[in-house]
Amino acid sequence: MSNRFYGMLLGASLLALAGAVDARDASKPGTTISASADARARAQAIVARMTLDEKIALAHGLFPPMAAGKTTNELIPSAGHIDGIPRLSIPLVRESDASLGVANQVEQRKGDVATALPSSLATAASFDVAIARAGGTMIGAEARAKRFNVLLAGGVNLTRDPWNGRNFEYLGEDPLLAGEMAGAHIAGVQSNHIVSTVKHLALNAQETGRMVVDARIDEASLRMSDLLAFQIAIEKGRPGSVMCAYNKINGDWACENRDLMTDVLKRDWGYRGWVMSDWGAVHSTARAANAGLDQQSGQELDKAMYFAAPLKAAVQSGAVPVARLDDMIARYLTGLIETGAYDNPVPATAQVPPYAAHAEVAQRAAEAGIVLLKNDGDLLPVARTAKRIVLIGGRADVGVLSGGGSSQVRSVGGAPIEIPLTSGAAMSFARYTYHASSPLKALQAVLPGATVTFADGKDVAAAAAAARAADIAIVFATQWTTEAQDVPDLSLPDNQDALIVAVAKVQPRTVAVLETGGPVLMPWIGSVPAVLQAWYPGQRGGEAIADILTGKVSPSGRLPITFPAAASQAPRAAPVGLDRLTSVEAQAAANPANASTFQLESFPVDYVEGANVGYRWYEKQRQRPLFAFGHGLSYTSFAYRNPVVTGGRSLNVTFEVTNTGKRAGADVPQMYVARDGSATPMRLAGFTRVTLKPGETRRITLTAEPRIVADYDTTLPGWRIAGGAYRVALAHDAQDRALVVTTRLDAATMKP
Repeated sequence: MSNRFYGMLLGASLLALAGAVDARDASKPGTTISASADARARAQAIVARMTLDEKIALAHGLFPPMAAGKTTNELIPSAGHIDGIPRLSIPLVRESDASLGVANQVEQRKGDVATALPSSLATAASFDVAIARAGGTMIGAEARAKRFNVLLAGGVNLTRDPWNGRNFEYLGEDPLLAGEMAGAHIAGVQSNHIVSTVKHLALNAQETGRMVVDARIDEASLRMSDLLAFQIAIEKGRPGSVMCAYNKINGDWACENRDLMTDVLKRDWGYRGWVMSDWGAVHSTARAANAGLDQQSGQELDKAMYFAAPLKAAVQSGAVPVARLDDMIARYLTGLIETGAYDNPVPATAQVPPYAAHAEVAQRAAEAGIVLLKNDGDLLPVARTAKRIVLIGGRADVGVLSGGGSSQVRSVGGAPIEIPLTSGAAMSFARYTYHASSPLKALQAVLPGATVTFADGKDVAAAAAAARAADIAIVFATQWTTEAQDVPDLSLPDNQDALIVAVAKVQPRTVAVLETGGPVLMPWIGSVPAVLQAWYPGQRGGEAIADILTGKVSPSGRLPITFPAAASQAPRAAPVGLDRLTSVEAQAAANPANASTFQLESFPVDYVEGANVGYRWYEKQRQRPLFAFGHGLSYTSFAYRNPVVTGGRSLNVTFEVTNTGKRAGADVPQMYVARDGSATPMRLAGFTRVTLKPGETRRITLTAEPRIVADYDTTLPGWRIAGGAYRVALAHDAQDRALVVTTRLDAATMKP
């Protein structure tokens, strides 16, 4: 529907309502204009009563750490603040980062703690929308208790490069999985009558030069990958706001990219909320506003307060039409109204959340997302007969690692390790931080009959001696990643590969537990019989790891991201732009008096993989990764039997899942689809998570998401399913082709 046609319909609706209800009353909380009126109509009625200065005041927000004296209202140290308008009952808005919990990065709010979920990759590894929703619901409840009503959550950028420092905040490489999980998380947050964003629109796929990089990709490929993840997340979660990204897309800044914000988001997808900028992502006034940006966030971090006095001047001169400004503010109010944030004010004073109950949410998420990558000889679960167990490295005696940046949570229980950074782009807002959840103490509690000890691993020879003297050695290996910085390579840092090799050489019963932000290389994989991917497991990570290792909980996580066998397998063999950044930093260090004059210039990243992100790239290139997308082992086994595939207007596969082992466990059946005879790699078109008792069988049906089966056709424009034969793989992971059947689908088209 065109903007013009939508405006005509909306105008007609308001005229029809005028005789029944005074539009001036529509600004009052709880007012119902009529049965057919929606939040947009109510928002427009409020805007109609506003002065120009009041509109401008809502078009930009403060960054509290730098905004002292700019408001008479209390400034809670956090991400953002926008004053309300009491005469119109427009609420004050307080914004917090909240990907993994209510953030408090460098303890701006002294003593304020929150429940820390495991990394988003861990949540994605659960392949369970209920886990994602529960996490969002928990975060939203704590945010409301702390007086925040807008959360900067919902990260859905696809993993295109394995070294992206922010991969841990996102939901993996597949658009269906990422979109479904993000949508559930957003819905959970907003069930508390507060706003969640979805971010960062779009292609914020690396942190090196993130403020200047130009992401290049064709429209069809973008629609079929990153934008599809956003589209699904918006449909499922209905976020009140969308956050645009720092980077450029095909030459235009994301926050002044009309194609994305107006044509795709607002026109094609019918999105009614508001587009806020990322903090420091605005570059202009009229260009950004006319392209579709509705609000400048954290204005003190931009070069100018573009949406303050300059926006007022632009409206007065006609450079920005009054109708565009009215739409900006109506969208802001619509997002608040639709989510319930407008009519359900946060408490006047902070409340204490039910932290004990929320910790259980975090632990369940960690347990569901931990992935058993390898388990030769059924070394795990740890046998009850093991009397001497040694944990080595990873500071497993005190806690578990977390990722750095704006998502950092000051978790309940405190931070036993917190090391400030002395250099790098993340220095001002990131610290090397652990959550106080000790795997050592957790294992000692679960195995009271065993002697469980710890060696720090700094002395490799001493660690090897401790391993030799034990019945089993569990090496904890860590890789810290953070927003604003990419890792230079995929190797474990600090000589940890050598540590694992030395331990495995003397102890054949060695387990490696990985706490990493994403994939790492494993040159020792052939000599280590058991490997557990624990991600950043959150504030109950130690307990979750112990429960998995000992079999109290059967592992059920599946990889939401491909683990390459070598960095050269990825579409780009190293972080693009890292050499440029290193050169600029070296020049600045050599000329401290003029350091600010050395700036990283914009540079391109060509996404040659197009829509074939992650596992699709590996299939297209006929490369075998170390561990495939969707891979994950269990302490039991599952079989798929008697599949029945139906086609026609939709693609469905019905089959039996049987737990063929002797333990209860959860499985994640996955459906991959490709047109028969096409060179297009198979795509994940459906998945579910099912928990079964030993010997139990359940018959389930997976229905393919039609846009996964289709291709995006820019000439329509829209989605096109080519009629004909399609191959359907019912699989345990993206490489499993043991059960492939064929069906036929009718030709069809769908709107963009």
